[in-house]
Amino acid sequence: MTESQKLERLKVLSGETDESVLSTFLDLAGERILRRAYPFRSDIQEVPAKYHATQVDIALYLLNKRGAEGETAHSENGISRSYESATVPDSMLKHITPHASVLGGSSQ
Repeated sequence: MTESQKLERLKVLSGETDESVLSTFLDLAGERILRRAYPFRSDIQEVPAKYHATQVDIALYLLNKRGAEGETAHSENGISRSYESATVPDSMLKHITPHASVLGGSSQ
């Protein structure tokens, strides 16, 4: 999925039309995916294609939480809200496989 396709999908799902806002949330979602997938590397900047749909899902989640960041419980008029975590729930990241590699050194 191209960046413009991700942007368009997020626009349709969220109803948000400001592309700079949508791009920012896609970037934030991408950073979270990369931190989970490559916990020991900071040089990888592109989200792997297999996680593009997850990137859109996470961006939508973050976008929908705007104004209620970090909320752990809320009840009003019979509606209750709470969040699994202050950022992205582990359930959204659990299928992302962390990559690790062996550092260069002597082979003994």
